[in-house]
Amino acid sequence: MLDSHSNATVMPRAFVAGAAGFLGSHLTDRLLNEGWEVIGADNLMCGSLSNLERASERPHFSFLQADVISPLEDGIDCDLVLNLACPASPPRYQKDPLHTLMTCVVGTFNLADLAHRSSARIIHSSTSEIYGDPTMHPQPESYRGNVNPIGPRACYDEGKRAAEALLFDMHRTRGLDIGVCRIFNTYGPRMDPFDGRVVSNFIRQMLMNEPVTVYGDGSQTRSFCYVDDMVEGIWQFCKAGPDVTGPINLGNPVEMTILELVEMIFEIVGRVPEIAFHPLPQDDPTRRRPDIAQAKEKLGWQPAISPREGISRTIDYFDELLSSGRFDVFVPRYGPRYQPAAE
Repeated sequence: MLDSHSNATVMPRAFVAGAAGFLGSHLTDRLLNEGWEVIGADNLMCGSLSNLERASERPHFSFLQADVISPLEDGIDCDLVLNLACPASPPRYQKDPLHTLMTCVVGTFNLADLAHRSSARIIHSSTSEIYGDPTMHPQPESYRGNVNPIGPRACYDEGKRAAEALLFDMHRTRGLDIGVCRIFNTYGPRMDPFDGRVVSNFIRQMLMNEPVTVYGDGSQTRSFCYVDDMVEGIWQFCKAGPDVTGPINLGNPVEMTILELVEMIFEIVGRVPEIAFHPLPQDDPTRRRPDIAQAKEKLGWQPAISPREGISRTIDYFDELLSSGRFDVFVPRYGPRYQPAAE
């Protein structure tokens, strides 16, 4: 079991892949606050250095611009490896599906090899997408999924499934200390406003007085977990003993339809949106809700922040980002400067 206070003279070191991303940057901050030295790595294809502003002010943080598909530098030694090195939004991971698949498989192997050489524990961010469009509801870890292996989402869905297989094979054959968490929809401050995920899309569009884009009829469901809760769950997984391998679902079991999410956001923002309906993308799951019994039993974890509270905090962050003009941190890589719609 990892303990940041077990040795007063030696500071434990973590290697965080995907450190400049939404979730990776929050985990980096948590590790630093827990007394760890952190090496943050990111290829900056989706992550932003602005997410690491707090971390960069800390003396025990260093940044390595690197792609985990390539072999990692020699001489890196650590006590913990966190693998968050893959885009999580469908528009991003489908933009370069081959790179996404290689990140999931080759990147995971390179990080697992680093953990093995260092005798470190590796915590891998798998995903609820490995369940595909589920025929079992809610989804327990024992459910094997309903994934289209040749569809446009397969680069991510099957890539993450292959990564799990790789890690468990290395656990069985090499004794690698692993923890696999299956992360359900997560949201909160530091989300990229243009990442194409439903929470960021809806909030950005509503604040900009734009039509809200809904795919399908809006009856499909999701379960949204606030980032602080997710970070706490992953941290508990980091500290768990080597017998806790997972996979373990991490998510908020409060299920809502997409239209219910729209309604919640416009109640908080105070604007009635125009809704633009579009066809449902291929293989888009119709229902999604985690069974978190394993997380409660093995990690002592469950979400503490309600969807309404978390959405309110996220709206405040996006509103500040918009009013400060810091959308430019994200926009130049993905499109022209974003302009507010006329009132």
